[in-house]
Amino acid sequence: MYKKILVPLDGSPSAEQVLPYARALAAKLPLTVELLVVVDTVELARGLATVERFYMNTVVADETRRIGEYLATVKKEFSDLTVTIAVAEGHAAELIIANAAADKTTLIAMATHGRSGLKRFLLGSVAEKVLRGAANPLLLVRSSEEVNAAGAALLRSIVVPLDGSELAESVLSTVVELAHKLDLEIILLRAYAVPYGAYTAGEGFYDPVNLEAFQARLRQESVDYLERITAELKRKGSEKVSYVAREGLGADEILKIAGAMPVSMIAMCSHGYSGVKRWVLGSVTETVVHHSHNPVLVLRAG
Repeated sequence: MYKKILVPLDGSPSAEQVLPYARALAAKLPLTVELLVVVDTVELARGLATVERFYMNTVVADETRRIGEYLATVKKEFSDLTVTIAVAEGHAAELIIANAAADKTTLIAMATHGRSGLKRFLLGSVAEKVLRGAANPLLLVRSSEEVNAAGAALLRSIVVPLDGSELAESVLSTVVELAHKLDLEIILLRAYAVPYGAYTAGEGFYDPVNLEAFQARLRQESVDYLERITAELKRKGSEKVSYVAREGLGADEILKIAGAMPVSMIAMCSHGYSGVKRWVLGSVTETVVHHSHNPVLVLRAG
């Protein structure tokens, strides 16, 4: 399980919307907390007038001091928790990834949008790079105008999309542990859809009778699968487990189910490999991450 939660910030209220989740998770799991702000000197220089660039070292020193004071203030919000603060210089995404990579038990938690005091630095784009480049688990919280001060303290359930693959099921061990420690209900979800070709019979004619039978079989297979996984989790000690089988496209149904439960978190696995080049997400994970208003925990298969 996780031992530390790394929280990248940029000084903006939008980026700080991840803080309630970080506080709640750190207190309940429990975890040490590291608050990190990266001073991107390249971006900083772009925002300076030509004459100001002659005093770049002074500007960076002033910015570093200001950020240190800011982090010291944020640290006070984590009462009774072990918290460290760090200010680094360089490219934000690269430093966040490198910091977390030093310990596989580090969970990265960050907001998906936010604009820093440097004006040109979008935390959204940094989150995208971290998502694609980090091998560590990543909790993404979408910033919005309505701040949920209670954050993860109000979470009631974890929605776990499954497609029958071992890859998708690889999140279950983590989900079970999180659900136990955070007292959450596990909601297993499987979306099924009739392949386009099934809408035509052998001679190319629409066959509603066979189609309905095919839909019924798909649904029954999905229900049987979810019942089996539910029974397995209950045998392992998870008491609050339920499931939903829905006809429709995977990402759409995940967003609908989770969106109807604003106090839920989505947990799903990445598809592909991590590394210095790129984290290739599956199309469903990509869509959910980009459009979900629920917190999304993305885990990479080992």
